[in-house]
Amino acid sequence: MLALLEIAAGMALLLGGGEALVRGAVAIARRLGVSPLLIGLTLVGYGTSTPELVACLEAAFAGVPDVALGNVVGSNIANVLLILAAAVLIAPARIEPEAFRRDALALSVSALAALALAATGEVGRLAGLVLVALLVFYTVQTYRGETAHPDEWGAILAAEGELKDGSRPLDFRLAMPLALGGIVATVVGAGLLIDGAVTLARGFGVSELVIGLTLVAVGTSLPELATALVAAWRGQTELAYGNVVGSNIYNVLGILGVTALVRPLPVPPVLVTFDLPVMLAATAALILFAMTGWRIGRREGAALLAGYALYLGALFGGAG
Repeated sequence: MLALLEIAAGMALLLGGGEALVRGAVAIARRLGVSPLLIGLTLVGYGTSTPELVACLEAAFAGVPDVALGNVVGSNIANVLLILAAAVLIAPARIEPEAFRRDALALSVSALAALALAATGEVGRLAGLVLVALLVFYTVQTYRGETAHPDEWGAILAAEGELKDGSRPLDFRLAMPLALGGIVATVVGAGLLIDGAVTLARGFGVSELVIGLTLVAVGTSLPELATALVAAWRGQTELAYGNVVGSNIYNVLGILGVTALVRPLPVPPVLVTFDLPVMLAATAALILFAMTGWRIGRREGAALLAGYALYLGALFGGAG
């Protein structure tokens, strides 16, 4: 019971803290004159992944690297098969072809890099440095490309900042306390979630990897889920798509990279033989569906959701 309470409190703090951090940071950036494009690309795109980063670091320092790895891989799977699926079931997403070609490449490279590094048996500090360097390169190239040749993707990134800023912009005097409070809430929430999840896993005889792939991954993905659902209800499902793509790139290049830099992560073999191939399959499905008419509709969303149900069934059936 205590473990369940820790998990529930941790998820609530992660959701509230992540939202507060992003909203406060966006308000500060706007006051400082940062461009909407840069806000959407960095503060919103990466800020919603803060819970995953903090949870991975907490897990690594707590001596449960399987939870950290499971969190990254499980979040990427859930982002496509659960979160994007839920969003397009509410409203289909229209895809901007030019931006898709660039980001589909980055998405594919990050997923293949995760598999290649995991196949070595450990994601070490050198690998972490390479991943972070790739993230910096991707971010700089995206910003330069959109600044030099603005297209619809730049408008989408800017709209993500508008979505987080809300219909009533936050008073600057409240922005800093809100952002700092969001950081504190996220750190505390991640600690509670990891402690509760590990206790629950050991109590029920479930592997820490499975708990990381499911409970922790979904719990830390709540900010992405909230963003996707709000965007879908407003008829801006392209924001949900952009948030999922950006989050999946950042999860591998940023979160896995930073965590490995801080503490090398040994990789369990089953992650290489089962879970990472599922992540690659989900990535391939996302790319394929996006290319068919440059639109992801409700039928594709239902297929993605069914894929997530099959994955969970296989995972708890012993495949993961």
